[in-house]
Amino acid sequence: MEAASPARFRPTRRQALARGLYRGALISLPALTVAMVVDHPVWLWPVLVLAPPVAGMAGEVLLGRRLGTEIDARGIRTASGPVEPWSRVVDVRAERRGARTVVSVYLDSGASVQLPAPYSGEFFAADPRFELKLGTLWHLWRSHRFGGVPG
Repeated sequence: MEAASPARFRPTRRQALARGLYRGALISLPALTVAMVVDHPVWLWPVLVLAPPVAGMAGEVLLGRRLGTEIDARGIRTASGPVEPWSRVVDVRAERRGARTVVSVYLDSGASVQLPAPYSGEFFAADPRFELKLGTLWHLWRSHRFGGVPG
C-alpha cells in the first residue's frame, strides 16, 4: 500500500501579510530616524514610510509562507529542524504564548518544539480554521503513534 501524502500546515496569507507589515514597519523606523537628521528631498519621506512595509509584505507572502510544518509517516518536520519521528513525540498541545495560540510538540527527552504553523492570534494573526488544523494534527499523531494509519 502506498503511503499517504504528507499534511502541510503553512501560515495563512493574511498572517503572512501581517507579519511582513510588522517587520517592514520595524525596518522603516530606523530609516525615518536617520532621515530626520539628514537633509533630504521631500519626496523621500513617502518612500521611507511606505517602501519597507510593502516590501516586507511581499517578501513574507512569497518566502514566509514556505515556513511551516510537514507531517508524514516518518514524523513531524519543521522548516528549521530535523524530522522528529512519531516514536519520540509524547504529546501535542495547543498553548497560549503571548497573544497567540501555538501548537507545541513534546518529545520523550522532555524537550518541546513549537511548530511555526498552524497558529492563531488576534486581529490579522487569527486563523479561522485553527481548531480544525489542530484536530487534524492531533489525530495524525494519535494514529501514527498508536496505530491505525498505514505507512
